[in-house]
Amino acid sequence: MRMNVLAIAGSLRERSYNVMALRAARKLAPAGMQITIADIRGVPLFDQDLRAGGDPAEVERLREQVRGADAVLIACPEYNASVPGVLKNVIDWLSLPPNQPFEGKPVAILGASAGALGTSRAQPHLRQVLSFLNTVAVNKPEVFIGTAQNKFDADGELVDAPTADFIGGLLLSLQALGARLA
Repeated sequence: MRMNVLAIAGSLRERSYNVMALRAARKLAPAGMQITIADIRGVPLFDQDLRAGGDPAEVERLREQVRGADAVLIACPEYNASVPGVLKNVIDWLSLPPNQPFEGKPVAILGASAGALGTSRAQPHLRQVLSFLNTVAVNKPEVFIGTAQNKFDADGELVDAPTADFIGGLLLSLQALGARLA
């Protein structure tokens, strides 16, 4: 089965471990899976007054990318034990009616942080938001990449075999979920 996955990193930092994790996922993708990493830098802070003039071009572009994808892979950092504002802002923009693009979409979550717990506190919050949007989430494996500074080399390449195995397993689960829903 051919599967086009849109990957969204909830971080704007150039050397983000979450972007690195998505780049690793792109390399670990199973046969038939194509992963495209979205650019969220141009998405403005949500403002209903701004929306009154029509959705900004950056938002509409990203909405079309989500709508056109077979599945979504989100790399969620953890800020203050929750979802970072930049990621929540993107989801808030994209989820507005009419025809929010997450409806019934298979979604997988992973997350990387420098802390020992990875993103184990943020991911349940993100799952709650995605549940409200009526996505179909991959439940297992959960991928919490803790002490990420030790899992990627100076070039941003994943060098930790167990982490690669977890990411690979998540992608296989996402592919299987997509096939069941198709």
